[in-house]
Amino acid sequence: MRQLAIRLGAIAAALALPLAGLVASPAQADGFERGPDPTASGLLGNGSFSVSTTSVSSLVLGFGGGTIYYPTSTAEGTFGGVVLSPGFTATSGSYAGVARRVASHGFVVLVIDTNTIYDQPDSRGRQILDAVDYLTEDAPSAVASRLDESRIAVSGHSMGGGGTLYAADNRTSVIKAAVALQPWHTDKTWPGVDIPTMIIGAENDAIAPVASHSVPFYTSLSGAPEKAYGEVNNAGHLIANTNDDWQGRLFVSWLKRYLDEDLRYEALLCPAPSTISLSDYRDTCPG
Repeated sequence: MRQLAIRLGAIAAALALPLAGLVASPAQADGFERGPDPTASGLLGNGSFSVSTTSVSSLVLGFGGGTIYYPTSTAEGTFGGVVLSPGFTATSGSYAGVARRVASHGFVVLVIDTNTIYDQPDSRGRQILDAVDYLTEDAPSAVASRLDESRIAVSGHSMGGGGTLYAADNRTSVIKAAVALQPWHTDKTWPGVDIPTMIIGAENDAIAPVASHSVPFYTSLSGAPEKAYGEVNNAGHLIANTNDDWQGRLFVSWLKRYLDEDLRYEALLCPAPSTISLSDYRDTCPG
């Protein structure tokens, strides 16, 4: 009986070896999941992480300083980063609501001030890239300890949204995703952007009308591996300043899916969300 037990144990051990290689590690299975399972209603508000802030001096090189919003807890590991540029004549403080919302879902968000409030989109795009370098190389220790510097997204509003497209078109070695909020730019074609990119427009935008800005930008993104266009119903150009709930849902879902590689958010983007809160939604989802 003892010999039989030994032989059975050896067989069981031999069978277990090939099976062990088939079990995915948590990182393989989960991407960079942070926070609880998402719900459609939960994404219309702030997330589960408490948020701290720190200021960035205007004496930094390349951009005009700003504010970093970051999850206070480190219990779930490091977080992806986002650099966000304000629009024409706006400052970082105008985006405190949307920055805090995104950070509360598990991201480090640097909202920059530009060198002057009148900087044009390409200048804002270069400043976004300088801010990416700052965030990944020179951020304060409390931020650096929470940041996964290999996962960075770029974003911006209005001319900052145009700058977002410029930044995404000019460097993607670190930048993994982009979200442009009611973007404005005189250049309407961006085939060189080769990262997942979302455009969020506003139906009643009189400053950057969707027909001449957001929609052409989205259509031109022929090099993006994935792209989406969400248009908030009855909204105007300044919804980024008012921290619109549906803009927040789209923004966070895109970052979760393509910066965190979190497949739990796939169903919130594909197929198109069914709601009267969006007047238009387009995507490149399979099928």
